[in-house]
Amino acid sequence: MEFRTRAIHVGQDRDPATGAVVPPLHVASTFVQPDASMTAAYDYARTGSPTRHNFERTLADLDGGARALAFASGMAATHCATLLLAPGDHIVTGTDIYGGTWRLFNRVLADRGIAVTAVDTSDTDAVARAMTGGTKLVWIESPGNPLLSITDIAACARIAHAAGALLACDATLATPVLTRPLEHGADIVMHSATKYLGGHSDLLGGALVVRDADLGSRLHWLQNATGAVLGPLESFLCSRGLKTLELRVHAQSATALDLARWLAAQPRVRRVLYPGLPAHPGHELAARQMQGGFGGIVSFEIDGSVADARRVVESTRLFQLAVSLGAAESLIELPAVMSHGSYDPAARRACGIADGLIRLSVGLEAAADLRADLAAALAAAG
Repeated sequence: MEFRTRAIHVGQDRDPATGAVVPPLHVASTFVQPDASMTAAYDYARTGSPTRHNFERTLADLDGGARALAFASGMAATHCATLLLAPGDHIVTGTDIYGGTWRLFNRVLADRGIAVTAVDTSDTDAVARAMTGGTKLVWIESPGNPLLSITDIAACARIAHAAGALLACDATLATPVLTRPLEHGADIVMHSATKYLGGHSDLLGGALVVRDADLGSRLHWLQNATGAVLGPLESFLCSRGLKTLELRVHAQSATALDLARWLAAQPRVRRVLYPGLPAHPGHELAARQMQGGFGGIVSFEIDGSVADARRVVESTRLFQLAVSLGAAESLIELPAVMSHGSYDPAARRACGIADGLIRLSVGLEAAADLRADLAAALAAAG
């Protein structure tokens, strides 16, 4: 079956008791057992629940994985993956990654004896040079956040596996609609379900998808032991979001490409970062690795001061000034002080996140209206 058909039907069986076409929302925290042997399919909602399981089944199918696990947030999912590591182990990661991931790796894990090396993962030679005998995990994002760098997932998988390490890919910006990292050799895919999977700015959630069932069992044990699971309402909303995911992502990608082309032609704009533009250094790789579009995120810098950039983000009417991304409404932000404010300032600048960089999350509004909104904001900046 096609992607959009599976998104609607896999894991979403009608309710056998009532015939309801939408599986019910199960809010129970505990489940009656037939006997003291605890042999029922469900026993306690931290370990598993029907509503969470429905979402996990659908997502695993869409990503081509053996198993998916749903978490209370994207950072909870990321943290669970790092629980596979022990003090003395080593992570190779990217410089163009979500600010919360940077904070977890460099402020939490590093203080607990796990070494972290950050490189530009779009340069796979740099990834190979960063590997050590203790490397147990390579963590990449493609596209990266907020610079939209593109990393060769298959090449990183070969490098990681040759060293006996796992490859994990944060595919939040691509979603399974555009990129399925497991098909390129990744071992783990992470999604912040808060973003495109949910798609409506009304939930927090995360997920890990794995291609190996044994690895999935190890991660489920860790998830159950640490407890950061997705709640039933959020699971229900995520299942609903998956049903329209392909339609939304394709529409947002088309509008993002339109805006990126328009921004590139504006005299006040210094540079535009979008993998759908031929001038983007990762365009050819993105065209091979991404299917059906280049995503709904566009970053750009204006020809002006940081104060001018602040005036732009504070002057839009349709683009709302807020962190997060992937929702129906368009958002605008300054990563240096918002989504990536937890970066060490020197590290942030070294990896190319300028203080005046503006990031757009393109929603489902009409492209013409969004262009007009940006044009007015650029004019307001002087």
